[in-house]
Amino acid sequence: MLPRAARLRRSEDFREVMRRGTRAGRRRLVVHAVQSTDPSAGTPRAGFVVSKAVGNSVVRHRVTRRLRHLVMQRLGTVPPGSSLVVRALPPAATASSAELGADLDAALKRLSLLPGRPSDGPATPRPDTAADTRGHAGE
Repeated sequence: MLPRAARLRRSEDFREVMRRGTRAGRRRLVVHAVQSTDPSAGTPRAGFVVSKAVGNSVVRHRVTRRLRHLVMQRLGTVPPGSSLVVRALPPAATASSAELGADLDAALKRLSLLPGRPSDGPATPRPDTAADTRGHAGE
């Protein structure tokens, strides 16, 4: 389990990371990230989004447990103050932990959050959505 200080818990935190951050998508998951500019920022934090499109409750919880374990192993290499939201896609339901780990590593490298060269170009920057007043239910 992730330590309490390393968890995103509030919906406002999830919303901020997903709207302001950069994202890198893979076949089984999408990682949204916001890096802190404060050098004395706290520990990196992570949150998970696994929708009903992934599967029933048992499948969703299994995917969440696998992702939580994989992210916990990598939090020490992520810059302090970073916030991550890992969103599982439907193919994550049938993926092994190794496949999810490979997708997570590739996404984190693309976001320059893990050591190593980005594998396939820069991450997709999120446009400034502060002026976007459209409400999106369920995010």
